Amino acid sequence: MSTTHDDAPLAAQVRHLEAVLEERGWLAPGEIDERLDAFAAGGSPAHGAAIVARAWIDPDFRARLLADASAAIGELGFSMGGALQEQELIVVANDADEHHVVVCTLCSCYPIALLGPSPSWYKSEAYRSRVVRDPRGVLGELGLELPASTRITVWDASAESRYLVLPRRPEGTDDLTEAELAGLVTRKGLIGTAAV
Repeated sequence: MSTTHDDAPLAAQVRHLEAVLEERGWLAPGEIDERLDAFAAGGSPAHGAAIVARAWIDPDFRARLLADASAAIGELGFSMGGALQEQELIVVANDADEHHVVVCTLCSCYPIALLGPSPSWYKSEAYRSRVVRDPRGVLGELGLELPASTRITVWDASAESRYLVLPRRPEGTDDLTEAELAGLVTRKGLIGTAAV
């Protein structure tokens, strides 16, 4: 599937505005690119994985995370910062009966600070429209086959709220350290398109 976008007029306007701001001394040359690079570099799937690993080993943290995720992640030094306004983080936990998956049907709202830049498929119109109508089919296409008895709940992110999936802890991992557990968690698992 390919989509053609004619972004050239908008890109030219953005470059012009950036040049004017630099000429007036309101921005240093290249400052916008530097800030965007710093913002993108600050987010990483390792942050989300660390949150999940802590929830797997600490039941009290897990309870706080599910009750008020925005506050709980602060205990680990993370935030949803970087945006013009703080977004609410909502964590939804998979269990034996229910699997959660996240989408933004409007655009591609996504917790960059905790997952790094979003994957291209997450932003695609195909994923955004189809996962709501046929979540089991889309998950299967992405390599996740769930039992027919598993209920699938799709969460629609917005400008105000971002979601993170708390995957089920894999069996046979009781002897792993928190860091080793974090190493098992994938970005797809944090979105809900993989088991972990």
